[in-house]
Amino acid sequence: MSTAAPRTADQDRIWSVDEHLQDILATVRPLEPIELQLLDAQGCVLVEDVLAPGSLPPFDNSSMDGYAVRVVDVAGASEEFPAVLEVIGDVAAGQADLLHVGPGQAARIMTGAPLPPGAETVVPVEWTDGGLGEGPVSRMRAAGLYPGGAGGQVRVHRPAEARAHVRAKGSDVRAGECALEAGTVLGPSQIALLAAIGRGTVRVRPRPRVVVMSTGSELVQPGEQLGSGQIHDSNSFALTAAARDAGAIAYRVGAVVDDVDILRSTIEDQLVRADLMVTTGGVSVGAYDVVKEALSHVDDEDEPGSGIEFRKLAMQPGKPQGFGSIGADHIPLLALPGNPVSSYVSFELFVRPAIRTLMGLADVHRPTTRATLAADKALTSPAGRRQFLRGSHADGTVRPVGGSGSHLVAALAHADALIVVPEDVTSVEPGTEVEVVLLG
Repeated sequence: MSTAAPRTADQDRIWSVDEHLQDILATVRPLEPIELQLLDAQGCVLVEDVLAPGSLPPFDNSSMDGYAVRVVDVAGASEEFPAVLEVIGDVAAGQADLLHVGPGQAARIMTGAPLPPGAETVVPVEWTDGGLGEGPVSRMRAAGLYPGGAGGQVRVHRPAEARAHVRAKGSDVRAGECALEAGTVLGPSQIALLAAIGRGTVRVRPRPRVVVMSTGSELVQPGEQLGSGQIHDSNSFALTAAARDAGAIAYRVGAVVDDVDILRSTIEDQLVRADLMVTTGGVSVGAYDVVKEALSHVDDEDEPGSGIEFRKLAMQPGKPQGFGSIGADHIPLLALPGNPVSSYVSFELFVRPAIRTLMGLADVHRPTTRATLAADKALTSPAGRRQFLRGSHADGTVRPVGGSGSHLVAALAHADALIVVPEDVTSVEPGTEVEVVLLG
């Protein structure tokens, strides 16, 4: 959700990257929490601490297939002088009625089965003759005619310390302890823990629904034949994938032609399933920049407080940007430039933090580090603009990938970092330490 205020564009103002981002994060608010079934909550963020109602494991149990015995009965056991014990029966996982192990006795026990009363330790079956000692019952069992139960003997060839091969009650989580803290993103292992402590539902902030839309009459769906002057639509696929990678449920809308009425209608149709809308293309100053034309005057009496402001940012690539809210519910909308690299860099800097904010995460930014520039020549950057160059980062160094053109999709595909050149720097020599945004 967002808190919207009327926006009035200052056409001459140049916004910094930080100012634009701060405006976005001051507007976007985390989604309201809901209660979800465990599997539906995957990828969501907990909004409250989860306390364990009971211990995990809930009882002492065996970590091996073997025999539950008393320590004193196997003390000094060896291959030459094994401890010979009476087998009084079996203890299986899930068994409710437990045997009592007394002096000179052993109970066959399976992995995960509760440690029976009287037993103090478990000897693995590999330390024994497997209950195939002398006697008629043992011979029947060896022949497969006596599958289990009481009767017979087992020879134990090694001593065992107290509590050996026993998983103690509460050794994983004690009753009343905090199993998961608020702010945790629920992945497979966290969902496993919730299930193990008996939670069927959990209170989370839902994954935000992000609608991604490309604009441009020149765009053709991948898999279709290109006509004269046409290109395949890559932006909507890249940004939809990026939104999913950020944690959102993302919907891709097929490319919209350069028609103001069609664009407005398409956006209105998509609002019903959007917590955030992202458009790409049509935000510059060209004659066919329909996003700017369609959304510049979107605020009216039916949508008080809504509005999209189009700005110039002191950055390269990605100078033209748009941001605001649309519709009666004030759905945040970020309008990104259409060049592939400009669009992707803009997503990383502005859309991804907005998605993470909607999720309710404390840290919404990509990690950054410092690295030594490994390049064949100095990097140049326009004065007054913060430049973001694609790079490959490894072992404390970063190497530029491709040129500075905002159309170089192949270079983007081989980059795992962005090299940041500050606004007041126009040249960076090889060997200089630079700031790096890690994308992987």
